[in-house]
Amino acid sequence: MSNNSEGSRRGFLRDSAKVAAGASLLSGLNPVRAAHVSADETIRIGLIGCGGRGRGAADQAMNTAGPTKLVAVADAFEDNLNSAVNTLSRQHGEKVDVPEDRRFVGFDAFQKVLEQDVDLVILATPPGFRPLHFEAAVNAGKHVFMEKPVAVDPAGVRKVVDAAAAAKKKNLAVAVGLQRRHEPIYIETIKRLQDGAIGRIVATRAYWNGEGVWVRPRKEGQSEMEYQMRNWYYFNWLCGDHITEQHIHNLDVINWLMDGYPTMAQGQGGRQVRTGKEYGEIYDHHFVEFTYEKDGDRSVLLSQCRHIGNCWNSVSEYAHGANGWCNIGDGQIFDAKGKLTWEYPKAEGGKRKNLHDGWQQEHHDLFAAIRKGDIPAEGEYGAYSSMTSILGRMATYSGREVSWQDALTSPLVISPVETFRSFDDKPPVLPNADLSYTIATPGVTKVL
Repeated sequence: MSNNSEGSRRGFLRDSAKVAAGASLLSGLNPVRAAHVSADETIRIGLIGCGGRGRGAADQAMNTAGPTKLVAVADAFEDNLNSAVNTLSRQHGEKVDVPEDRRFVGFDAFQKVLEQDVDLVILATPPGFRPLHFEAAVNAGKHVFMEKPVAVDPAGVRKVVDAAAAAKKKNLAVAVGLQRRHEPIYIETIKRLQDGAIGRIVATRAYWNGEGVWVRPRKEGQSEMEYQMRNWYYFNWLCGDHITEQHIHNLDVINWLMDGYPTMAQGQGGRQVRTGKEYGEIYDHHFVEFTYEKDGDRSVLLSQCRHIGNCWNSVSEYAHGANGWCNIGDGQIFDAKGKLTWEYPKAEGGKRKNLHDGWQQEHHDLFAAIRKGDIPAEGEYGAYSSMTSILGRMATYSGREVSWQDALTSPLVISPVETFRSFDDKPPVLPNADLSYTIATPGVTKVL
């Protein structure tokens, strides 16, 4: 098979496997760019979204084996962009090659990065923008690492699923920042559970209970759009509520274990402590009962996420089976009487290994796969685990039982980001006269 460089440097992105390329030709598609690069070739990176997670992901990408270079960056805010470039330059020196003409600011900055000679893009803006940016990256023929969640509403989930399918046809690697799937302790523990270590799984539990995150006070002269984007965590069109932004990690573990997605959810939540106007429109606690059904079996996931101080905190997942139970994140399996029957191996000296460094490992895995010619395809499960969290939010906001099918096919759009051009535009949620925001009311709020 001949290479198809499409103007790329040194034929860097080649046709991958003969079968894949041949299949593309037979289907009438152009021969795909993508997937293989030798160990000594530089992978050129574009960063879209220069906040804390974006800087962290770029740092981790440049820590991987083989040459890498950050060559283009984008953010809605110039101060975020410059801070990221300065920090990454101190960390990685000449690996950061981002002159002024490859620093792009504004709502259309993502598109300008995609027009550059980059091989892989990191998508780390607030999640409401993820479906738009992911679709554009796939259309531009770029490998993608995107942070979770990958959408905040059903329409966004469907867009990501479609773009992920298009990425497969183009042989483009897609990785999603659900890092537990790359941690050996989770991989080994989930495998043992799926192989029957505790028998048929009848119930699971998942928690993300903590004290919450930052607040950025409103400044004089800020437009409403700028204020909300600076405080993106507290607005559903940008974040999806903390059940979606954080608790997705735990929900994804249970989906992975169950090898599927819930069919139904019902739950409750609200704002008990975090009630000030500075906390936007999101809840400070959610409790959801998800139902899973497969091959005639039914099990229930009891899910908690909470942002309230001075309470019991836990970020963890558990499985309960006919013959025992498991603390998944700690890699411990117990029999029905509570006796420890298996534990993830300890390091020399009896100490536990560094069990939870998935943030770095997911990048090691992604870049190694690209260099081998493998094609990670994490977009679909990233989308459906995002949908699981959205389903939970729908249940708590409405106070009603919501089915997976009704939720996934809902025409609901809460994040119309395609329409925004500048900070002078009006966001989809506007404050009341006292600068507070309308809060979802169970029994009243419609979510479908």
